[in-house]
Amino acid sequence: MLLIHRARNRRGGGRVGLAVAGGGPLGGTYELGALRALEEAIEGLDLTRLDVYVGVSSGAFIAAGLANGISIEQMIRIYILGDPDEPRFRPETFLRPAFREFLRRSSRVPRIFADWLRELLRHPGGDGFGEIFGSLGTLVPTGLFDNEAIGAFLSELFSRPGRTDDFRRLRRLLYIVAVELDTGEIVRFGAPGHDHVPISRAVQASAALPGLYPPVEIDGRYFVDGALRRTLHASVAMDEGIDLLIGLNPLVPFDARLARGSHRPAGTTLLEGGLPAVLSQTFRTLLQSRMQVGLAKYDQAYPRTDRIICEADPDDAELFFTNVFSYASRRRMCEHAYRRTLADLGQRRAELAELLDRHGLRLRPEIIEDRERSLFDGIRPRRPASIPAIADLRNALDALDRHLAARRARRRESRSPATS
Repeated sequence: MLLIHRARNRRGGGRVGLAVAGGGPLGGTYELGALRALEEAIEGLDLTRLDVYVGVSSGAFIAAGLANGISIEQMIRIYILGDPDEPRFRPETFLRPAFREFLRRSSRVPRIFADWLRELLRHPGGDGFGEIFGSLGTLVPTGLFDNEAIGAFLSELFSRPGRTDDFRRLRRLLYIVAVELDTGEIVRFGAPGHDHVPISRAVQASAALPGLYPPVEIDGRYFVDGALRRTLHASVAMDEGIDLLIGLNPLVPFDARLARGSHRPAGTTLLEGGLPAVLSQTFRTLLQSRMQVGLAKYDQAYPRTDRIICEADPDDAELFFTNVFSYASRRRMCEHAYRRTLADLGQRRAELAELLDRHGLRLRPEIIEDRERSLFDGIRPRRPASIPAIADLRNALDALDRHLAARRARRRESRSPATS
């Protein structure tokens, strides 16, 4: 589903920003497929050469990769197919129990029990059981899974030739959004005062969903998932004066009434999915309501910025009922998002064509109309380089090619007559 907003004060221009929301591993996979469709279907759109990137939670992985010159095709190889020249993506390490957190919390048991017993002996008729139950809450781990592997993987990925783990060395603006646990404050990693933090650490913090991953400590402060305050944080990109915003949000409430015409049996409800389905729908509804409020405010705050927001369809049973942490289904989900996005572009072709033309972009009908086209048609797993240095050289040459292409594009723009 596409949400298209035309700026009231039309000016056009070539400054484009990207904001990518969260959605867990499955949502990130969906976003990769959708972005691949956008890049192929819109001529002139190079997602590695935009002006500003904003990432939240799982979207921070994608935004940080693109800002580092890692194309969507490369990310699909890394996260979906496996790329022998890149750090190996091991899904199981992202679901490793947080043993250190468990041990740290359990070490408090003797002291809590001793305090309770001492209080019980002093006041036999007191509310001893209520006291100990209140204290037991401090023993519950802040996260089930260890997220240190996330930071380590990204640190290695961004340390390859032609890339950087330092916000200050990027050629383009990158903001990774997280929330400080003790204050609820939104923090933009990459902004002045927060740009010394390694990109990998910032992504780890932005993706630290409470209950699943422990808060991430940075400079003595603790940070959690950036989606706790806002869904997309698109205003972070629009504050940079961009002309066109492209946003992605894979988590929308599921409408069972619309989906009953598909493969789902008539009369079924989300209640039959148990607590996971109820919690998922609740979380999606909260995120969507906040996003709708934000989009309404953007009309007044950013009247000169065109917006194209790609969301999942409310009847997308495939996305809703697939386990959000299912890595085994990520190839199927990526293809599913690719096809859905191409279909959405086709349905809004006329409206999109006029808006994109103002920014020097155009739709490619041969891509949109190709019903047999697959996400993986132009993507093939790379053969491993026999020598590690060759893999590093390949990455460096890819980065050089992108840099030279960007310089050629800037020269063409400077030579072309100015447009109003």
